[in-house]
Amino acid sequence: MNIEEFRDYCITKPAVTEAFPFDEVTLVFKVAGKMFALTSLDKEFSMNLKCDPERAIELREEYPAIQPGYHMSKKHWNTVYADGSIKDDFLRELIDHSYELVVKSLTKKVREEYNL
Repeated sequence: MNIEEFRDYCITKPAVTEAFPFDEVTLVFKVAGKMFALTSLDKEFSMNLKCDPERAIELREEYPAIQPGYHMSKKHWNTVYADGSIKDDFLRELIDHSYELVVKSLTKKVREEYNL
């Protein structure tokens, strides 16, 4: 997966927006205003994704390309390096997991407002 494929996959999900809230090189994807994925445009391609804390530890132990979230809560975020060692299908699954965690954290009212 490259950065364009990552962007295309994230942006097609319901209620997703993209923005540069931190600086001009950090692309952030939000669902209903809450971050679920981000990447840097000026470094080696990697993505920060939200993850269930227990699963995050397991993934880091199993995959060298998955590390604690860079500049994020290490408990809830992983940095996933797209170095070719992780198949695209699994990368999409990790993106889906991040998206779903954030959707589940939204209030019922917000989920209804965005048809989630």
